[in-house]
Order: sequence, then C-alpha cells, then structure tokens
Amino acid sequence: MVKKVLIIIISLAFLSGCSSAYYHAKQVNKADQLDRVTVGKVQSQIRIGMASAQVVEILGSPNIVTTDENRLENWVYDKIATDVVYSNESGGAWLIIGSIHPNSGASSTSQRTLTIVIKFDADKKVRDFAYHSSSF
Repeated sequence: MVKKVLIIIISLAFLSGCSSAYYHAKQVNKADQLDRVTVGKVQSQIRIGMASAQVVEILGSPNIVTTDENRLENWVYDKIATDVVYSNESGGAWLIIGSIHPNSGASSTSQRTLTIVIKFDADKKVRDFAYHSSSF
C-alpha cells in the first residue's frame, strides 16, 4: 500500500510541470474571447437597416466617426492585436541525492488586424457595411 502511494506521489511530481504552450494560450485567451470584435460577429449580427444604437451594443463605440460628401455618418472599427504566447515549464522531482529541475520553453508572436466600415443613412440606420481581416 505504501509503495502504491509513493508511486502516485512521484508520478504527480513528474506530471505537475507538463502543461503545453497551447494550454497556456487557451487559458489566457478564454477571458479575451467574450469582448472581442470578430469577423464572425459582424457577419452574424450586423444587418442592413439596423439602428446605430444596436451596432454600439454589438461592437462597442467606433474608433473613427466621419461623414461623407452627403453628410452621412461612417463608423470605422480598426482593431490591431498582437498575440504573444510564452510557455515556460519547470518541473522536477526531488530525490534523496538531489533534485532534477528540467526547464524548457517556447514562444510565438502573431498579429491580427480587423477593419470594419459601417455606413449609415439619414435616419441613423445601417445602409452598408464592409470588413477586412488579416493575420500574419
């Protein structure tokens, strides 16, 4: 019985530092996903004829508000995001003769851009919208 408990404790000590960079990135991005403006949100929720107040509820306030030659409002949402994922693992086990602390790590950086242009009519209703997304 004592031998089984000892094997479980040693196994847990070795596995305690075994989290992948993907797992860490997933945990960091989980909270960020709820408020993020995405192409999918624009495609599924923005509609022609929608009131400007509804657009604000879905996308938030625009970055830029301009008027065209007919004095009609255009809203621009210009988003740039840099994702940096860094994972450092330091696991180990203590033995009677010393300790083993292997360190390993990885990092990656990527950037995304999303530009959304929403054009309103004189009644402040969406008359047209367009978007452009890129990642590199």
